[in-house]
Amino acid sequence: MLILLPLDSNDEQNASLTLSTEAKYWAVIDLDAGKIKKIDFYKTREEIEDFVDVVILPSKNDYCWPFIEENIPVLIAPIQRSIEDIIEAFLFKELYQLEA
Repeated sequence: MLILLPLDSNDEQNASLTLSTEAKYWAVIDLDAGKIKKIDFYKTREEIEDFVDVVILPSKNDYCWPFIEENIPVLIAPIQRSIEDIIEAFLFKELYQLEA
């Protein structure tokens, strides 16, 4: 499963989830059997060639229409900011699905 996150840096340990319009990097996280297998960082979303399964954004007010138009499910992480916290919340189904 590939998860897309807009982040403020490409430092895996210190990066924070940010609004898609303010993202300095995009992370594609390859999640396999509940564990992070690999994280790839991209400067722009256009560089990503893989089909992502879900995008996680920090707010329902974030600009999410490009993802909805591409039929990519959007989840909201209202309080989680670190990659580790976001993935943990995803695995425990603590994120909210954005309804279009």
